[in-house]
Amino acid sequence: MTDAPAPQGPAAGPAIGDAAPDFTLPRDGGGDVTLAGLKGKPVVIYFYPKDDTSGCTKEAIEFTGLGAEFEAAGAVVLGVSKDSVASHDKFKAKHELGVILLSDEDGAVCEAYGVWVEKSMYGRKYMGIERATCLVDAQGKVAQVWRKAKATGHAKAVLEAVRAL
Repeated sequence: MTDAPAPQGPAAGPAIGDAAPDFTLPRDGGGDVTLAGLKGKPVVIYFYPKDDTSGCTKEAIEFTGLGAEFEAAGAVVLGVSKDSVASHDKFKAKHELGVILLSDEDGAVCEAYGVWVEKSMYGRKYMGIERATCLVDAQGKVAQVWRKAKATGHAKAVLEAVRAL
């Protein structure tokens, strides 16, 4: 243990090499997904602010477009936001998305991963989900973290990291 202060804001959440915080969340289409139940394969957990907004739609479409390649690499891709399962179902159907969307309505998983942060738009401060991705290796450890990820082009970088595991 060190005397260093606990990380605050965007630096909070698991670091590379840490055990990924486990969770069980409801998924689009019904049922639940538990992170521990996916042990043995890489898991991409991408956090996004809101269903059916322009950036989040682009990001989800890019992950969907690379779905066969993620699958070939043995990885599971999970999108997480605070939207309801019903919202996820509409979003997925509207854009023919192939990724699994998880509902973190109470925000506990967003908090555990350090992506529930203070944001600012037009000078107004508010709390929201930072677009971020966590790559969890087959042993359940955090292999890589992308903070403040861009909505476009990001999925390809994540795929390369999965292939490098």
